[in-house]
Amino acid sequence: MSTLATFRIDGARALVTGASRGIGRAVALALAEAGADLALSARTAEALKSTTEQVCGLGRVAVAVPGDLNDTAAAGAVVDQAAEALGGLDVVIHNAGILPSEPDGSPTLLPLQHLPQPAWDKVVTVNLNATAALCRHAYPHLAASQRASLVLVSSVAGVVGAPMMEAYAATKAAQISLVRSLATGWARQGIRVNALCPGWTRTDMTSFAYGNAPISDWLVAHVPLGRWATPEEIAPAALFLAAPASGYLTGQALLVDGGLATPEGGLAGTPKPPSPFVSAG
Repeated sequence: MSTLATFRIDGARALVTGASRGIGRAVALALAEAGADLALSARTAEALKSTTEQVCGLGRVAVAVPGDLNDTAAAGAVVDQAAEALGGLDVVIHNAGILPSEPDGSPTLLPLQHLPQPAWDKVVTVNLNATAALCRHAYPHLAASQRASLVLVSSVAGVVGAPMMEAYAATKAAQISLVRSLATGWARQGIRVNALCPGWTRTDMTSFAYGNAPISDWLVAHVPLGRWATPEEIAPAALFLAAPASGYLTGQALLVDGGLATPEGGLAGTPKPPSPFVSAG
């Protein structure tokens, strides 16, 4: 097999959650371009319409399996419906996740000491409990595959300090820990398990930050490459983790973060502006 061919996943049956927009949609399209058939999940079927049409436009199968992960049971149902629709699963890329939010959907930016317990609990339910349920249900389907890969989309926030985002950061760190445990526990069944940790990426979820100059300037000042990422820059890393190219890679957290988490990397470059959160204590 040529080097380029190791990035092909022709005929693979893949589930991508959070596939309606942002990183999830970019990942779904990358997998489709590489030859996979896809089950696509988000909260509603209507939200998935555009991604489904784009995947079909690439000549691949696309089925919508909506599910609201605020209900942990929905995670298992999404996996089982995806496996039934595709005739099994070879790749699962779990991208869905949330920040604490206001009723209008805008993020709740509060330090831990001021974050209401229900807001914390909701993030833990979606980002951690639903992740565990999804992995649990994915196991038998992946164990039956000859090329199984499970990828949890964590975040650089899981490996660096993230003030005002403690609930999100803690659940993303927990996902990395879960990856390491599952990778060792499931290795003899031939299931590779890895985490993908994007850095600051322009998505709907982060629009509150990149659209706010003080916050954006402060975040980017800590990134050695000095800019935000795009979802299309994250997607190839997800494909790599799903493909034969990473066939001897498991239990790892792949950081695609512009150097943010590199030891001392965040201290490089221009002087940092003051934090916009210093008065939030």
